[in-house]
Amino acid sequence: MLTDDVRNAIRADPDPDLDIEIEDLIGAAKADLELSGVNKDKIKDDDPLIKRAIVVYCKAHFGYEDPNLSDRFAESYESLKHHLTLSNEYGDWHD
Repeated sequence: MLTDDVRNAIRADPDPDLDIEIEDLIGAAKADLELSGVNKDKIKDDDPLIKRAIVVYCKAHFGYEDPNLSDRFAESYESLKHHLTLSNEYGDWHD
């Protein structure tokens, strides 16, 4: 389950309240990918690149105390999103 993968990536213990926040972040990441030009039919939880983008997005927006850490994750997400949107496989621009 993607929620579990994100929770593990941010190194958090299971917590129903935290899972709600994580699920909101996952939804926001998917919406951002689609708004940016990733084909919505390609945004699948089991796709390794999509999953990685979602995890990095969540890490960027989770609220680390070190702003440099959040900034690095945000930059990594933006780079991955850029590559996804420009690719023939994921981009919605070529349809």
